[in-house]
Amino acid sequence: MLFPYGIMAQNTFKAKIFNYRTKATLRGATATIPDLKKTSAADTSGLITITNIPNGKFVIAITYVGFGKSEKVYSFPLKNPAQTFEISLEPSSGELAEVTIQTTRTNQNLQDIPTRIEALPYEELSEKSTMRPGDIKMLLGETTGIHVQQTSAVSGNASFRIQGLDSRYTQLLQDGMPQYSGFSGNLSLLQISPLNLKQVEFIKGSASTLYGGGAIAGLVNLISKTPEIAPELTLLLNGTSAKGADASVYYSQKWTHIGTTIFGSYNYNGAYDPSGIGLTAIPQTNRFTINPKVFLYLDEHNTGWFGVNTTYENRYGGDLKVINGNADDIHQYFERNKTFRFSTQLSFTHKIDEESRINFKNTIGYFDRQLSYPDFNFKGKQLSSFNEVNYVKNGEKASWVTGANLVTDNFNAEPPQSSLNYKLTTLGAFAQNTYKATNWFSLETGIRLDDNTPAPGKPSNGLFFLPRVNAVFKLGDHLSSRIGGGLGYKMPTLFNDQSEQDGYQNIKPLNTGNLQAEKSYGANGDINYRSTLGDEAFINVNQLFFYTYVNRPLILQNNAFVNAPGHLFTQGAETNIKLVMDELVFYLGYTFTDTKQHFSGYTSTQTLTPKNQLSFDATYEIEGSFRFGAESFYTGPQLLSDGITGRGFTTFGLLVQKMWKHLDIFINAENLTDQRQTKWTNIYTGSITNPNFRDIYAPLDGAIVNAGIRIKLLN
Repeated sequence: MLFPYGIMAQNTFKAKIFNYRTKATLRGATATIPDLKKTSAADTSGLITITNIPNGKFVIAITYVGFGKSEKVYSFPLKNPAQTFEISLEPSSGELAEVTIQTTRTNQNLQDIPTRIEALPYEELSEKSTMRPGDIKMLLGETTGIHVQQTSAVSGNASFRIQGLDSRYTQLLQDGMPQYSGFSGNLSLLQISPLNLKQVEFIKGSASTLYGGGAIAGLVNLISKTPEIAPELTLLLNGTSAKGADASVYYSQKWTHIGTTIFGSYNYNGAYDPSGIGLTAIPQTNRFTINPKVFLYLDEHNTGWFGVNTTYENRYGGDLKVINGNADDIHQYFERNKTFRFSTQLSFTHKIDEESRINFKNTIGYFDRQLSYPDFNFKGKQLSSFNEVNYVKNGEKASWVTGANLVTDNFNAEPPQSSLNYKLTTLGAFAQNTYKATNWFSLETGIRLDDNTPAPGKPSNGLFFLPRVNAVFKLGDHLSSRIGGGLGYKMPTLFNDQSEQDGYQNIKPLNTGNLQAEKSYGANGDINYRSTLGDEAFINVNQLFFYTYVNRPLILQNNAFVNAPGHLFTQGAETNIKLVMDELVFYLGYTFTDTKQHFSGYTSTQTLTPKNQLSFDATYEIEGSFRFGAESFYTGPQLLSDGITGRGFTTFGLLVQKMWKHLDIFINAENLTDQRQTKWTNIYTGSITNPNFRDIYAPLDGAIVNAGIRIKLLN
């Protein structure tokens, strides 16, 4: 009796493997079942057969040299034992490889997720990191739908806006954990190096259901590098024509049960004034960063990592005579930012089986900033924390993510600004389901419930219920579409683009009893076309349309924050076209943004929001040997706060990089046409002693050339 039962418990898996682009079968593709240590190769017809598979659920991985990997869980016995699965793999060249997304917590392939997510893979980050190794300002500024806004004329401080909305409506995450919010979000663009990143993921449009308050416009998730079995030791040295210098080192290695990554950098810039007006376009800057991590691989079911991030920066801008120690009765103006950032990150995953796992994440952040002017000093400290536990189950048809998180934010300003202190505690729970109804349609639904509690003695802002819906339609081999939308909210805080631009001078305390949380709803939809052009070319066209409505937004009026009597809304479109022709890659991006304020029955255009932005990039690359790139960016006219419209401008850049096995040499030029706002108008009114700065809408630093080397000692 036992013998025939054993025979019946053995199953067979059959699959035909083919090229997603050309539909050609892939002879020699490999299928592996890691848990059973079974491997089989495809025959001349692309057919893979694995026999003697016991009952149960197993991950089957399909690989082929030069193509992205496919991983999926299969349940045996199969509903149709005679079924032959058809599995397509995408070529790895030119960003066509399959990309695994972490932001939605399900670790699924980008093509299968109903939520519209954009990803910059490591290959692109490697190129961008040689252009500006010291920060991610350029990295974000060159992405469609994102506009980098400079908030200080002499200190270089900048924030970023997604689809025309203030930076406070966007969450900036590191490995899925918020570390750059509130007071600690200031200067973050200028203090994060791209050299420590392996991927960047963007969600444009409301992501509050996933990550809570503050993700009305979207989120940016910075994914850090992780150790590989092969050790890596990379040193990067860079110098710029704008008196800048960067030195960075990255080391990683993975052993059987432990691994590590260590990143350290020093960034320097001398006071730089290309316009000769006596004010710093780039401030004098000294910054040190150290980021070590330890990874634990306890067994096949339990893994985790712990990291520490420390950054110290002294940023000193203003009148050059003051910076150089030659202040007098006339030359007195300066802006100094001294910041210290310290945070810890902890992540642990328990794998229950092939389909399900439990994840725990924790980060604790401390941020200390002193902002000084000739007659004003603002110093504050922020202590924040984030804790989350979630359960993930990935099935053949349905995937679930459920969890809860606790977020605390405690800001204390030193006298005489102690009245600006605040505390906020947020307790949230969320659930998300992705259901693959058919091969051409998947639906993702989610809900979140948040309870926000301000400091004791102040009224609660109540509960927020945040639903969202997203769907993906695969309309054939070449055409797909995503649509979705959801609700969002943002709790009142002191920190936004306007208060940062004013340097927090004379700001009155938040009256949380009278202020309401900002609430929003938004929707977006896109059409994506992917196809081959002949044997060597590939084209990808994506057209996105978006709309977001924010009710009673927080504005600064007579130095006090109030809810505006009305709403603001932003709408527009993004167009992305990418053409890959073997070693040649062309990219064209266009963003149209129409952001309006509708207050007290009157409609007006939001300031510092260009309606039209256009980018073009051409790259020729022989992998591992040579890279040449040329790019151009157009930013359209913007309405300024004084009622004047700033002119549009176009910038150009070039990059040349030669690579060997252990050495890269690069030279990069930005803004070759030397576009500067100081060429067209004076950037301040009043005297040099006490300047009143106008809105900054164009570059101040002009043409800059940087060159450097990247030494790969272990790779």
